[in-house]
Amino acid sequence: MPLWFIALPAAGAALLGATFALPLSAWLATLCGVALIGAVIAAVHHAEVVAHRVGEPFGTLVLAVAITVIEVALIVSLMLAGGEDKATLPRDTIYSAVMIICTGVVGVCLLAGGLSHHEQSFRLEGTNSALSALVALAGLSLVLPTFTTSSSVGTYTFSQLAFVAVSSLALWAVFVFVQTVRHRDYFLPQKNASNEDVHALPPSNGQAWASFALLMVSLVVVVGLAKQLSPVIEAAVSAAGAPKTVIGIAIALLVLLPETWAAVRAALADRLQTSMNLALGSALASIGLTIPAVVVTATLLDLPLVLGLPPKELVLLALTFLVGAITLGTGRTNVMQGAVHLVLFAAFLFLSLVP
Repeated sequence: MPLWFIALPAAGAALLGATFALPLSAWLATLCGVALIGAVIAAVHHAEVVAHRVGEPFGTLVLAVAITVIEVALIVSLMLAGGEDKATLPRDTIYSAVMIICTGVVGVCLLAGGLSHHEQSFRLEGTNSALSALVALAGLSLVLPTFTTSSSVGTYTFSQLAFVAVSSLALWAVFVFVQTVRHRDYFLPQKNASNEDVHALPPSNGQAWASFALLMVSLVVVVGLAKQLSPVIEAAVSAAGAPKTVIGIAIALLVLLPETWAAVRAALADRLQTSMNLALGSALASIGLTIPAVVVTATLLDLPLVLGLPPKELVLLALTFLVGAITLGTGRTNVMQGAVHLVLFAAFLFLSLVP
């Protein structure tokens, strides 16, 4: 294992510790930003080592679940620290994660893969299963609260929250069962003779466990540094006069960096199925694991929780799912589909800044 991929998480962890002992000055914030990027690079490397050892789709599932669990911890900690001011933070972060993944990550993967390989293919059965589950989860969690009448606009009653939390977790669990056991072949990438990773010898158990441990350290560093930098982000957002929803976008962008990099690398290596597994699996985990966690937190601590999206965001979400169903409906992609998704991603970012 290259020493760089051991040194990067260690350096990031040291800087993360320094942020608790020292004031977050400009130079320390800059170093933290550099360390965050280094931790992302290390996380992707170690995730690929683990994935090579355990095989698909378990490898992508490890990265998706690990990042989502830490993302949940970050959201919950910010909810506890912010109180009523953070009532919409879970909604904004989940919505941002879904939009970033379904437009930005998927778009970059399709564009990069199309430019490198002209045309790529993936298994429709697996992608359609993931997309249908994602539409259902997003509808229950982010759309319906805007239209229910038992409580104020955008909120659920206790019984409704409990139903959505259980439904989200159950649907995600069923998807994982289908992905890893029942129909695992739907999510396996097509063999590519030109891809050296396919034929390379898998790492030993010791190397895999070491990479798994370093992956966990890297992810903790990524999310920890993102949290420590969040005051800087909030100050920048306030200084720019941007809406508060931009904070959720910034958090989602930082947390999703490792998955984005891994997905793009897979697309460039002509393994688009792996990219789709990472992207859609991450979006599903972002809702399926985050919603139950924030519901339990808000209920136990009597914190306000607003989940329903405003009209503009509802339209963008619906447009994203409609376009995704069309562009991913044939099992073959090229640069055109990537360009369409990236235009939607640009619209999402622009309209977040200029609502």
